Amino acid sequence: MKMTSLKMKQILEERLSDSNYTTRFNREQDTLRIERKNTRQGVTIKLPNIIGKFNERGEQAIDELVDHILESLKIMNQSYQLKGNEKNIFPVIRSTSFPTETKSAEKLVYKDHTAETRIFYALDLGKSYRLVDETMLENESWTLKQIDEIATFNLRSLENDYKLDRVADNDFYFFAKQDGYDASRILNDSLLEEIEGKCKGEVAIAVPHQDVLIIADIQNKTGYDILAQITMKFFTEGRIPITSLPFIYEEKKLTPIFILAKNKPEN
Repeated sequence: MKMTSLKMKQILEERLSDSNYTTRFNREQDTLRIERKNTRQGVTIKLPNIIGKFNERGEQAIDELVDHILESLKIMNQSYQLKGNEKNIFPVIRSTSFPTETKSAEKLVYKDHTAETRIFYALDLGKSYRLVDETMLENESWTLKQIDEIATFNLRSLENDYKLDRVADNDFYFFAKQDGYDASRILNDSLLEEIEGKCKGEVAIAVPHQDVLIIADIQNKTGYDILAQITMKFFTEGRIPITSLPFIYEEKKLTPIFILAKNKPEN
């Protein structure tokens, strides 16, 4: 039986049936909003994305989503300190369209990155994380520079395993550790320089969603088309999409590009 948005909505509502939560279905946007009744804080789920994962992985995809939702709702009702948790602070990449404040009007701490992306900061809580807001920063008398240095230092401590695929004489390095910070690895300058040193052609980088970083060694024109297709596919399937535009990496700088089919991209 084919899974539809309405069926997925019903499954999630049954799994999340609790007197503390309320759900709201947006038929036009094909989303399901789950909120805490007492605070109206919550999460919004894009149902087509979940259906895609369900078709690939079955009930396991729903189990993981429900765990993520419950954990997210749990942490929204608690306060956290940064001091004493310095080792658990990491940078996270988001699109420039990502909200800069919470539903409760708390302003999030962020830093500009590229024309397509911004850097936010997360306090890792194990199964989930809490984005750092200005109140949390002010409570510790920290500056943006301080938290950025702490988060960047912690990022460099993460393992950087990758899978290498060669397609039409182009090499593609996939970082997908599934630790919540795969896309964040685009901020690890030493990692980018290391991979650049392995490349024979032009280096392009993509962060289509939170859980993947793609570094491409483009050695012919076909490589650009392949990268564009891969990036768009990941972008549409990701739980937290970032950008469908890849970047050219040159002289330690990232430049967003739009790839025209069968042509070398123009900036």
